[in-house]
Order: sequence, then structure tokens, then C-alpha cells
Amino acid sequence: MDIYVGNLAYATTDEGLKAAFAAYGEVTSARVVSDRMTGRSKGFGFVEMPDREQAQAAIDALNGQLLDGRPVRVNESQPKPRDDRRRGGGFGGGRRDRGGRGDRDRGDTRW
Repeated sequence: MDIYVGNLAYATTDEGLKAAFAAYGEVTSARVVSDRMTGRSKGFGFVEMPDREQAQAAIDALNGQLLDGRPVRVNESQPKPRDDRRRGGGFGGGRRDRGGRGDRDRGDTRW
């Protein structure tokens, strides 16, 4: 089961997150999500536990508990919602059809 862990302290590491969940069963992976540019934690992460019962026990036990000084929010991970805005169309996305008004690259002055 994939588990979402929110409200993490910026000091929480992958290893610390794994250790907190390992008390409830086998942990396949634990990852604190970090910003690509700064490398700083975004304050949330994901834990994967293969046994559903152990995972649910960890969720029940750790939700609202302090981890590195902050009360964490723990629940089953939900699929990321689709963002249809990235599929083109709308403002600034998708195909750019000038509708017969010319093209700047051709030197057309009808703009």
C-alpha cells in the first residue's frame, strides 16, 4: 500500500521516515519529496508497505503523532488528479493557429 505523509518537518529524512513506519511492519520504500531547484523538503513524502494490514496499522497509529517535532498527517495515497490544462488549448497551450492573420516570421504586417 502506498501511504501519503504530510506536514513533515524540513529536517525529516528518508531514513527517519522509514524508521517511523518500520515499527509497524516491512517498509519497501520511504521518500521525502524535495524541491528540484533548492533540494529542500516540500514537507510531504510517501511510504510503501507491501502488507495492507501493517500499512493500515501504521496509518492509524501515526496519523496526528509527532515526527521530528511536527504532527504528521498520514493516510492512504490517492492517485494524482489529472490536470487537463496541460493537454493544450486554453491560454498559451496547445497548437498555435493564427487563423489566417499572417505570421510574424514571414514579415507579414497585418498584426
